[in-house]
Amino acid sequence: MTAVPPPPDILSPEFDADPYPAYRILRDHYPLHHHEGTGSYLISRYEDLQRAFREPVFTSDNYAWQIEPAHGGRTLPQMSGREHAVRRALVAPAFRGRALRERFLPVIERNARELIDGFRDAPDADLVARFATRFPVNVIVDMLGLDRADHDRFHGWYSAVVEYLANLAQDPAVAAAGLAARDELAAYLRPVIQERRAAPGDDLLSELCTAEVEGTRMSDQDITAFVSLLLAAGGETTDKAIAGIFRNLLAHPGQLAAVRADRSLVPVAFAETLRFSPPIQMIMRQPAADVTIGGGTVPAGATVTCLIGSANRDERRYARPEVFDIHRGDLTADNAFSAAADHLALGLGRHFCVGALLARSEVEVGVNQLLDAFPRMSFADGEAPAETGVFTRGPRTVRVRLTPAGLAAPPAA
Repeated sequence: MTAVPPPPDILSPEFDADPYPAYRILRDHYPLHHHEGTGSYLISRYEDLQRAFREPVFTSDNYAWQIEPAHGGRTLPQMSGREHAVRRALVAPAFRGRALRERFLPVIERNARELIDGFRDAPDADLVARFATRFPVNVIVDMLGLDRADHDRFHGWYSAVVEYLANLAQDPAVAAAGLAARDELAAYLRPVIQERRAAPGDDLLSELCTAEVEGTRMSDQDITAFVSLLLAAGGETTDKAIAGIFRNLLAHPGQLAAVRADRSLVPVAFAETLRFSPPIQMIMRQPAADVTIGGGTVPAGATVTCLIGSANRDERRYARPEVFDIHRGDLTADNAFSAAADHLALGLGRHFCVGALLARSEVEVGVNQLLDAFPRMSFADGEAPAETGVFTRGPRTVRVRLTPAGLAAPPAA
């Protein structure tokens, strides 16, 4: 008889180095596991996370202590019922349809082009430092109609807030830096909000200042909290997704060649990257009543940690889940950026990521422009960089050798 391995510790160095073997142990032997270090119940199977994302008994009340302090106010992920519906209706129109295509796609294209211009003739570059981590933050600043000279300031605030949210070990210095960034961002935004209320322009911040649904308008605190959420959630997903796409495709040259030849595969590669190496590895829920899940019972008011990184590699749901494969038949790109997605990286149901289509637009533009600029690209040191992180995860660097478009003949992976 094979011995059952002990439950893994999600705060251990071994887990940080590679969580996927630990995820499999949890799925196979501990589908519901109380983790002492975080004081939460871990769930790891696809079908259980589906329930936690869709069933109303699993609330987001935990966000009152988990994310509200970082953003300085209540945000969409922690709302429910009419409050959630009205607030989502206030902000969602800017992130879909004509507004996204006509108002903000040019902003996305310009920012991608400007960043690539900074290393277009370089023999090598770190795609994370030179592009991925800057791109979504710069886009958000420009969408809001804020001073482009402040891109670096916003990147600093973004980094501090994301590190606060990922601070499962409760490092006090990380927590203090996140709260300081919250206060600095709010202080920066308040006078600008007053200006936009008095004289709205054609920008997202003006839209947030003037939008009204069912007699409800956003307060100054609502707006500053939403901007903080947009920076953290929107920035981190796109940042790590672009880094992950290139890490995954460069590690699979045949699939990179297929994407180069058929750019309709770019969103497919994005969807498979979200499944295979999701930027957000876990989110929390709080049941309003005792609930049976994973073969056990979670008491009302407890914290449930939903391990997205595990569920997206559940062999009960996906064939060969440990393999990155843009041609797989059990992941549909057509609905990968909607509330009916086959993967769990962007949530499901009512709390599905409001910025999913913005992220898709950013990734498609960024990846296409990088492929156009560099017909030859390979890992600078010959192997894929390691991923790091527990709450959020991705490569810290993706250093590549580059051949600019004017020098490459013939194009190759």
